[in-house]
Amino acid sequence: MPALSVLDLIPVRTGQSSGEAIRASVALARTADELGFRRFWVAEHHNTTSVAATNPPVLIAMLAGATDRISVGSGGVMLPNHSPLVIAEQFALLEAAFPGRIDLGIGRAPGTDALTRFVLRGQEMEDAGEAVNRFPEYVSDIAMLMRPEGVELAYGQHRQSLRATPLATSVARMWLLGSSDYSARLAAQQGLPYVFAHHFFGQGTEKALDFYRENYQPSEEHPEPRTFLTLNAAVAETKEEAVRLATPHMQAMIALRIGGSFEAQRTVDQAVEIGFPAAQQSMVGAMLEKWVVDEPVAARQRVGAFAEQFGVDEVMIQPVAGAVAGDPVDRFPAREETLRLLAG
Repeated sequence: MPALSVLDLIPVRTGQSSGEAIRASVALARTADELGFRRFWVAEHHNTTSVAATNPPVLIAMLAGATDRISVGSGGVMLPNHSPLVIAEQFALLEAAFPGRIDLGIGRAPGTDALTRFVLRGQEMEDAGEAVNRFPEYVSDIAMLMRPEGVELAYGQHRQSLRATPLATSVARMWLLGSSDYSARLAAQQGLPYVFAHHFFGQGTEKALDFYRENYQPSEEHPEPRTFLTLNAAVAETKEEAVRLATPHMQAMIALRIGGSFEAQRTVDQAVEIGFPAAQQSMVGAMLEKWVVDEPVAARQRVGAFAEQFGVDEVMIQPVAGAVAGDPVDRFPAREETLRLLAG
């Protein structure tokens, strides 16, 4: 088995508040920490009824404070929504508070609708494509700002040093995230670790990782290319139960792809009662082929096979097992059990 990590979107289910969903994710992070998982990352999504992960730095502070050993990070910060200095300051402070445990994963997509992005950037929001066009520059800026020596910049007639935090002794690990060849190319050029969103798309992963490795330009911090694989997983004592538990997330993903509503996640009981129309059966089959939805032994074997196929020594699991009627609102027992069963 490769090393295991966790990706959490902090799903909000029917009858659950934002606070209860966050407490459920804290419990999930503690479970991952106790089981020896390597990382626990949270995503950035805005104005979405079913996702409470709106602000990775705030969540990272809570999760790192509630755990002892595991690395905690963003999967990822959507950089076009933010000022590079603000991100550098946030993650420099997190690294200062939890040295050696902070990962800064950065994505290029806005991850939200146009109105939300406008409100995030306010009147300083650049032309629609400008922040995306300047993404490579922003990534470099963040890396320099987090260094102990900071960076010296020209301002009017003067030059002045600028640092993300006064006396840094360590720097958060930076990762580039992507779902296309663009981020693979940039990560290779800048000598940064890279992760392809296999859990979301399930295709193009091998091509992106091969391009990254073949074109990698070593950096001082990372002399070798570094990557891992992301996978959706639901594990239970039987495959049938695992499929049942994965049903709410499969329905949500289908709704996202066909332009349907993206509401609070259904419970397993609600989702199974609704089921899948015949027209969606091919999408269900494709997801089950690319995800890990099985009993424990077979699930661990599939994770190992995926790791070997893509040449990685680490797999980041997004646990997609849903909640059943009677589950406590501040826990996601089936997601915690998925981690336990995968860890063996």
